Amino acid sequence: MSERVDAVDFYSSQFTERPMYETEELVALRDITRRFASEKIAPGYAAREKSAVLDRGLLKEMGTLGLIAPELPEWAGGTGVDTIYSGVIIEEIARADFNMGYAQILGSLEGQILARFANKEVAENWLPKLTSGEVIINVALTEPQGGSDAAALRLKMTNDGSDWLLNGEKTSISMVDQSEATVVFARSGDEERGARGVSALLVPMDLPGIRTTRFKDLGQHCIGRGSIFFENVRVPGNMLLGNEGEAFSQVMQGFDFSRALIGLQCLGTARQSLDETWAFVKERRAFGQLLSSFQGVSHKLAEFDTKVEAARLLCLNALWLKDQGRPHTTEAAMSKWWPPLLAYETIHACLLMHGHAGYSSDLPFEQRLRDVLGLQIGDGTAQIMKTVIARSRVGRENVPY
Repeated sequence: MSERVDAVDFYSSQFTERPMYETEELVALRDITRRFASEKIAPGYAAREKSAVLDRGLLKEMGTLGLIAPELPEWAGGTGVDTIYSGVIIEEIARADFNMGYAQILGSLEGQILARFANKEVAENWLPKLTSGEVIINVALTEPQGGSDAAALRLKMTNDGSDWLLNGEKTSISMVDQSEATVVFARSGDEERGARGVSALLVPMDLPGIRTTRFKDLGQHCIGRGSIFFENVRVPGNMLLGNEGEAFSQVMQGFDFSRALIGLQCLGTARQSLDETWAFVKERRAFGQLLSSFQGVSHKLAEFDTKVEAARLLCLNALWLKDQGRPHTTEAAMSKWWPPLLAYETIHACLLMHGHAGYSSDLPFEQRLRDVLGLQIGDGTAQIMKTVIARSRVGRENVPY
């Protein structure tokens, strides 16, 4: 524990001037979050992997401190601050535990969707529970026949009087067996309509006809991932989010926000790994010299340090653009494909710098490496993100796929 705190202090001492976007309130929030993450979250990182469940007690403490979706309005349990505040929070949480940061992503993504598109009564019932850490709401988009082609959905929702009936399967769903509700994307129109025939529902996970399975994954064990099966699941009509058949043009906009947060989540874990490794090479000796004196060590770390700081600013810029009400889809796509890859490469280098000890589970690098790898796939692959960027530059018609 002391090594982790020392590494944080080492990084903080290197920078004396604040960037323009860092207000006193934002710095205070970072300090509160960092202290909470270091003292409460970090010590249980490895233990939570073994338990394979998220710590609900910690989640409620995060809610009490206002660390879940603070950008939501006060009636929803937030404080109405800019989204960049959530970016700072997830950075600090992910420094301590990559997986606990995922709860913040789900809170902000689902919270934004419900605040904008849910029935007033539904939103007022679920959102305060979400921001307080009492419930987890996940998102169910991917299906077995395809993940990247998100508009080609087959899960059916049919109108049955005042209710909707759900039949089909969703797969690769995070927090599949730990969530109280899920935002389900389903087809309410003909498949020929593509994205224009997709609707969204908020579905409580305790409804009759829902069954879940959980996969055995390489990392993110306390988050978990699996499938949801719906068999004649009856969902009240007031759980429809937005307009029928318009979920892709309405609800999917929130994913630009979550992509920037994902980038910062990965970079927070990479930054912690760098800080610990800088502290290590400043003390470790080989051939009668400090490891830091070898350019093969210090220059490599300097390169990753530069890239991580640049990628961080890229993600913060996406959030700043969102806060200004300006287009940020391209910047969000950049934030989603590069930082997860960079974080993996950074942590891998840090693991190697620690030699045989870095390869063991006594140090956190191997777990971090496995944890960040999943986000090179989930929530939009690098190939899809690059397609989004390319289309913004030369037009969709010139980059069809």
